[in-house]
Amino acid sequence: MPCTAPARGPADDTARPVTREGHYPGAVTRTPVVVLISGTGSNLAALLAASGQEQCPYEVVGVIADREAAGLAHAREAGIPSQVVALGDHPDRAAWDRALADAVAAHAPQLVVLAGFMKLVGPPLLESFGGRIINTHPALLPSFPGAHGVRDALAHGVKVTGCSVIEVDAGVDTGRILAQRAVDVLEEDTEDALHERIKAVEQPLLVEVVRRLTAAR
Repeated sequence: MPCTAPARGPADDTARPVTREGHYPGAVTRTPVVVLISGTGSNLAALLAASGQEQCPYEVVGVIADREAAGLAHAREAGIPSQVVALGDHPDRAAWDRALADAVAAHAPQLVVLAGFMKLVGPPLLESFGGRIINTHPALLPSFPGAHGVRDALAHGVKVTGCSVIEVDAGVDTGRILAQRAVDVLEEDTEDALHERIKAVEQPLLVEVVRRLTAAR
């Protein structure tokens, strides 16, 4: 709904002026985002770097890991609340699923980003944030889903692979594809070498998708 400025009376000199650029002074509220990680947090680092730009439409308000991940250091250095919700600290998977959903909900995000998060999310998180959870995958889905997308692509001898950003559903890498980028497979590629080149493409693609989704909210 468009905002309508209140009428200004003839003696009212308190209204805030519009700047020359046509913008009202003051900060614009950014869309809150929670990021889930399991590893070094390279995708998290890319999201944080982009969020420092003046016109970025989102803000990372919380980082949650399923273990004492090295990537938590990025959140701590940026002064962003972070925590570990470890499966081993809960009596069963169902209890962990609930705890994870509660930890995410505590930050009231509009978008949840799985950035190298190595566990499937359960019904509590999907029910609370359905349609607002995205994930990255180091292959051109629907080809090579699962935990070994890079290895599987090499094993099949494909000449082109890449990365995907998808909407998360209850399946394994079966959600709606939001964006993809291709990466050539070189003759001399090892799994690690190919994965590093995919990450270099994946990080800006993830930032692009998060910016687009949060700018639209």
